[in-house]
Amino acid sequence: MTPDEDVVRRAPLFTALDEAAAVSLRASMDSVKIAKGGVLFAEGDEGDHLYVIVEGKLKLGTSSGDGRENLLSILGPGEMFGELSLFDPGPRTSTATAVTDAKLLSLGHDEVIPWLKENPAVSLQLLERLAQRLRRTNEAVGDLVFSDVPGRVAKALIDLGERFGKQSDEGLYVHHDLTQEELAQLVGASRETVNKALADFVGRNWLRLDGRAVVILDLERLSKRGK
Repeated sequence: MTPDEDVVRRAPLFTALDEAAAVSLRASMDSVKIAKGGVLFAEGDEGDHLYVIVEGKLKLGTSSGDGRENLLSILGPGEMFGELSLFDPGPRTSTATAVTDAKLLSLGHDEVIPWLKENPAVSLQLLERLAQRLRRTNEAVGDLVFSDVPGRVAKALIDLGERFGKQSDEGLYVHHDLTQEELAQLVGASRETVNKALADFVGRNWLRLDGRAVVILDLERLSKRGK
């Protein structure tokens, strides 16, 4: 199995399939490449495809009428998005933008529905994925109401670390590829307030900033601050 195939097999669409079925489904998917900053689809666009990320990172976000942006999530290799369109084809609820150059696989509504009928276990995997998304949405709403900005920043960094972090001699190196403005959008706060929280964490020696990355030096204390 190549590294790319190993990444794809981690996606919820594939985890319930045996090797032969996974290879057949993979063959029916289209490859998509998108450059950094490119928009895969925009909020309000008609959509009937799901996507699996093979390489790179994408962000999903929404915008208000006055131009304010809210970043819903950052996704990387092995993660899947757009699956709502399989069950309810219609306008996209968010905009998908490439944070880095990225390579994806796409699958349309007409191709996946027969697979779901023939492989009920895949349907259960997708339902679990949708339930997880709903749970995260509920948690995010609760955080906005009950958590302060430093707590939300800490929680976001821990989440990014769990998905993109790599252990180094100093600590957990998290190359998130986000600008300070994007990180602020992710936690629903102003850039100035988020920068203040980051500076406080640095001062406490909980983490070190490194461009569009952080090194988490004290995972235990940062995790407690994010609860």
